[in-house]
Amino acid sequence: MDKIILASQSPRRKQLLEWAEIPFDIVVKETDESYPGGISPDKVAIHIARNKLLAVMEFTAPGSIVLAADTIVVLNNRIIGKPKDREDAIEIIGHLSGKTHEVITGVVIRRNDKEIAFADATDVCFHDLSRDQIEFYVDKYQPYDKAGAYAIQEWIGVIGIKSVAGDFYNVMGLPISRVVKELNLLKN
Repeated sequence: MDKIILASQSPRRKQLLEWAEIPFDIVVKETDESYPGGISPDKVAIHIARNKLLAVMEFTAPGSIVLAADTIVVLNNRIIGKPKDREDAIEIIGHLSGKTHEVITGVVIRRNDKEIAFADATDVCFHDLSRDQIEFYVDKYQPYDKAGAYAIQEWIGVIGIKSVAGDFYNVMGLPISRVVKELNLLKN
């Protein structure tokens, strides 16, 4: 597979591309993660991913394949972002406890003027979590850079997830099997 440009600092996306044995370089530029009101959560994730991609396009050689993604967490039709601090993280996970939420990753892949954009959704159901469990997780893992204040591959996922309906790796930040399929389509 051709080498791609990953427009993301996410160590989880990096790891997933490595596991899929896709060669890549990382190019990132700080981008605005705001979005217009009145659009659906899947469109929000794609909008933010596209902004990340566009921010790095000027730094890539013509013909480069650029991949950008953004993952959001949605509970009761409300987008939950990254926590501001410890108390916010505890509150967010408390809201997720005992409930099913949706994790949506928007992906945009571009080579020259050809673009593929999609959103993948996974339903995640948490067991009821105690305040002590939530505080332990937040204090030990400090999930301040994660939408929904958790990472499924960490302790909270191991002990707290009741079920996952959809792509597990999407919850980590990239629906990697679909990305591989779309990359193969893009190079043809």
